[in-house]
Amino acid sequence: MDGKFIKSNTMERDQLDWGVMGWLSRPSTTGAKDLVVIEVSLEPGCGHNFHMHPGQEEVIYVVSGAVEQWVGQESTTLSAGDGVFIAGDVVHASFNTGSQTAKLIAILGPCVGDEGYQLVEVHEQEPWASLRK
Repeated sequence: MDGKFIKSNTMERDQLDWGVMGWLSRPSTTGAKDLVVIEVSLEPGCGHNFHMHPGQEEVIYVVSGAVEQWVGQESTTLSAGDGVFIAGDVVHASFNTGSQTAKLIAILGPCVGDEGYQLVEVHEQEPWASLRK
């Protein structure tokens, strides 16, 4: 396959407790080998709690809204136009502390499995379990 157009009205989306993941590219839908691209919506007061992606780098770009972004035990607020690079195996988290839905684009690589990414939740382990308290 040379490429694939992904139209918003036909994009595969997963509804989660904290928001929506829209799949722009992953191996099962585009045949991608190196890049997973996800449109992420974080609802106010919600977030993707502390996790990591073994062997995968990630870039998160904030399209709209603002998020409390963690990389390891360091955090900052990212607003529209800001981004962050996260090395493979590094624990991170994104929380929408604002009153509006935040939109992000997450890009991970290389691809792993049909979903394209591997996720390890660590938010119940220390120091992550008590970091934001």
